[in-house]
Amino acid sequence: IAQCLVGSEMCIRDRFIIIHMHSDIYDAYVNYHILLNRRFLMSVNKDSKYHSLSKEVYEQILGDREHGKINPYACKDSDIIRRQPDHDAPHLWRPAFVMDVEKILHNNYYNRYSDKTQVISCYKNDDISRRALHVQLVSRIARTIGMTLGLNLDLIEAISLGHDIGHTPFGHAGERYLNEIYNEHTGRLFNHNIHSARVLDKLIFRNISLQVLDGVICHNGEMEQQCYTPKTFNADDPWGEFDRSVEDCYTDPSANKKQIPGTLEGCIMRISDIIAYLGKDRQDAIKIGLIPNDDSFSAGSLGSSNAQIIHNMTVNIIENSYGKPYISMDPDVYETFSKAKTENYQNIYNNDSLNTMYNDNIKPIFYCIYEELLRQAKSKGTDSILYKHHVNYIKDANRYSNYFGKKEFIDNYLSHDPNEIVVDFIASMTDDYFIDLYEYLFPNGTYKVDYVGYFDNI
Repeated sequence: IAQCLVGSEMCIRDRFIIIHMHSDIYDAYVNYHILLNRRFLMSVNKDSKYHSLSKEVYEQILGDREHGKINPYACKDSDIIRRQPDHDAPHLWRPAFVMDVEKILHNNYYNRYSDKTQVISCYKNDDISRRALHVQLVSRIARTIGMTLGLNLDLIEAISLGHDIGHTPFGHAGERYLNEIYNEHTGRLFNHNIHSARVLDKLIFRNISLQVLDGVICHNGEMEQQCYTPKTFNADDPWGEFDRSVEDCYTDPSANKKQIPGTLEGCIMRISDIIAYLGKDRQDAIKIGLIPNDDSFSAGSLGSSNAQIIHNMTVNIIENSYGKPYISMDPDVYETFSKAKTENYQNIYNNDSLNTMYNDNIKPIFYCIYEELLRQAKSKGTDSILYKHHVNYIKDANRYSNYFGKKEFIDNYLSHDPNEIVVDFIASMTDDYFIDLYEYLFPNGTYKVDYVGYFDNI
């Protein structure tokens, strides 16, 4: 029976095809399937480095799948909220949140992920993670958890792929420097998660849904929690609530950490963001010799390698969250998880050799570029780099938009505070473009960034 039904099993579980079987044969198939998975469960438990689901949760998931049970806490496609609800009606072949995934993938700024620092900068090493890989890893981890919990995978993918699209060059160091300069000039704050929503909702407007934008602004990967319970969107004025939350993050230093996703999908993406970088950043640090190995990290209940962290966090979240209206993990796992992030800061992110390079060279370059671009923004000259490489780029990116008048859009954009335009431009830059721009604007500049070449350590 099992051999005959192997091809049918995936059809049943994924609900692509409805299969009609004689009840005796189907019962035999189900019993065999449960027995097979019980044996698999027992074999996995023999290796203490990799956790497995409890028998109760494992069989509950199998039973729910075989009976076609739907998670009542998942965000339904029909729940989608858009600023312009008359546009972007879903199709059979392009459901609501699939449209958002595609809008993000085809966003003009999406390509720039490929040359934006994740953690390690200034190394000519194709094996070092860039932000493009990071968002894919987040998406994969989040969808694995979301699939098992029965959540909306398209929504998870859209949030994951878009969550860092407004990130600065040179990672979190670049984010700190841009925030510092912007705040000195305006008293306002720069946070990459809020700017990512600005890119998707303002700069290149494609009518992205509230659920996706909410997940983007709430993804703060620097703040882990043991339990994530989604908020309820304001039924009367969801967009007003969202816009107020965004504005609060520009003016209140504490607001960014207070953002709570409105969907379980957003909660999953938020925790997956941390899972994705914890072990991967360790791998990258080892590759460049920043740390010798991962022995300096505590294993705890998760393990210290990338594979162990991803596997064990995934299993523990599923174990504690299946069938629940929240996302949770065991207290000891949370403690280990939080400690692992602290150890990453101690061994990697606060490493003196990295921060010396950032503070001595990258930081002053940020100041030089910002001041020159601000001068250009105030002069409003159409022959400036700011206008040619940024304003024209925004204009071109929106030229096919059916949501608004293009001329009115650009006229309105140029009427904004020049500091906003400068921040938009700098945040959009890749690492290489940022350095090339400095060398172009300041050919005899004081500061120089030396890249570690492919053959420097031979």
